[in-house]
Amino acid sequence: MKELRKLRSLAAARSLAEAPTLQQAVDRLGFVQADPIRSPARAQDLILRQRVPGYRAGDLERLYPRLDIEEDYLYAYGFVSRGVWRLLHPRGGGAPKGFEKKVLAAVAGQGEAHPAALEALLGARRVTNAWGGLSKATTQALDWLHYRGLLRVARRENGIRVFAPARPVTEDLLPAQRMRARVLALVNILAPVPLRQLRAMAARPLRRYFPGLGAAPAFLAAMIKEGALAVVKAGGEDYVLPPGCELAAEAPRKVSFLAPFDPLVWDRDRFKQFWGWDYRFEAYTPAAKRVRGYYALPLLWGDAVVGWANASVREGRLVVETGFAGARPPGAAFKRELEAETARLAAFLGARL
Repeated sequence: MKELRKLRSLAAARSLAEAPTLQQAVDRLGFVQADPIRSPARAQDLILRQRVPGYRAGDLERLYPRLDIEEDYLYAYGFVSRGVWRLLHPRGGGAPKGFEKKVLAAVAGQGEAHPAALEALLGARRVTNAWGGLSKATTQALDWLHYRGLLRVARRENGIRVFAPARPVTEDLLPAQRMRARVLALVNILAPVPLRQLRAMAARPLRRYFPGLGAAPAFLAAMIKEGALAVVKAGGEDYVLPPGCELAAEAPRKVSFLAPFDPLVWDRDRFKQFWGWDYRFEAYTPAAKRVRGYYALPLLWGDAVVGWANASVREGRLVVETGFAGARPPGAAFKRELEAETARLAAFLGARL
């Protein structure tokens, strides 16, 4: 239990370290997961407000065109630093054909293209998507071209992605070097990450894009043996850390309302191992079956996630309702810090208390 407590304190202190600017925060993290639900704000904004002093809801979308970051898929969809983006491409998949080729040419011709403009230009036909439903052909083509690095998101209009031709990626790393750097990027954002989780996350790119490098267990074992990754055992689990990472870090004694997809709480199995209770994202759970709430935010107190908060803005006023996995933490310090975090959330949202 002592080693586990050290790991969770390290996780909180390391993940929630502040950066002076938004650009530096994304560069330090490498990846910020995105989600369209706004309750009380989008996940990417809730993640960044904990790491950028003075951050306000919507700052990422507003400042995005001036930042050196991209939207892309790492282990989920979100915003990646330039360095991480370069590790994701080229993804391959062949040259665009047919309708994808037409969409690519249309975007290149316009410089920047809104999906609605492309639909008006190329037609509104629908095609079967990966889930068996119907999607707009232009949307599917844009997603295909974006995922393969031929298009990039230039900006958003009311949350809708506006696309532009992507800057070409010069292949300057050998496949093994690029895969190692991808693993280090995953460890950087999620450390301490369970080795079994890291194996699962590394398996897909190794199988799909780097088949000549072998299976994930052997690839990661080689990195550990070489000292590129460190392993600490705690609670019957192997946890992976960047090399030279000290276990002495102490989390600040403050309250933080975390996004459901914050890297600190992203791994639900690690969550239970660290904090002893199950946290589930319930936005897509029928209301009658919800236990904690539609968009319950994990409530961090020091290095312990002790409960959750449901926050909403009603007639311009912030309303926060809290629940606890056990007893509510006693004492004036917790009460004071809970009030301070509520005030910070109100300022972030531009709401009254």
